[in-house]
Amino acid sequence: MKEIILLKDGEIVLKGLNRRTFEDVLKKNIRHAISHLGSFEIKSAQSIIYVKPLSDDIDLDEACLKISRVFGIVSYSRAAICEEKTLESIIATAPVYLEKELKTVKTFKVEAKRADKTFPLTSPEICREVGGALLKAFTHLRVDVHNPDRTVYVEVRDFAAYIRCEQLKGAGGLPVGTA
Repeated sequence: MKEIILLKDGEIVLKGLNRRTFEDVLKKNIRHAISHLGSFEIKSAQSIIYVKPLSDDIDLDEACLKISRVFGIVSYSRAAICEEKTLESIIATAPVYLEKELKTVKTFKVEAKRADKTFPLTSPEICREVGGALLKAFTHLRVDVHNPDRTVYVEVRDFAAYIRCEQLKGAGGLPVGTA
């Protein structure tokens, strides 16, 4: 299963016409921080920076550790890339990718972000379908939308659909070299 690192930049989105310059500096800083680990494709769209490893032998745990120390990143998470941007592919990917996470908890909820408005289902419909599939796959789980042990995130974006669980805190602030 292919994985990617999704990064959320913070204050950069407020920079207006200078935003592209700030994003370019941030991507350069990310590339520098992880360059010794292997080759990555780094691109940005819709206030997300995508860090995709170009080979299967790259240590994503180490890449996440290095990325967590780059200023300008508010949060980051590892995510599975669904083979196709379809509900069937999302439902097939979620239980396999989240097996470790969901075996150890009792309650969960699903949150969906449908940034690609051409996707045929709405965010609540995606939540319902993926939640139902996870309940079938993990019979010990219960849904708790107010206080879940784990939140499952489904993001349908321009390039693909992504499944992720944990969102970790980044260094925040502005990228080094922009002030």
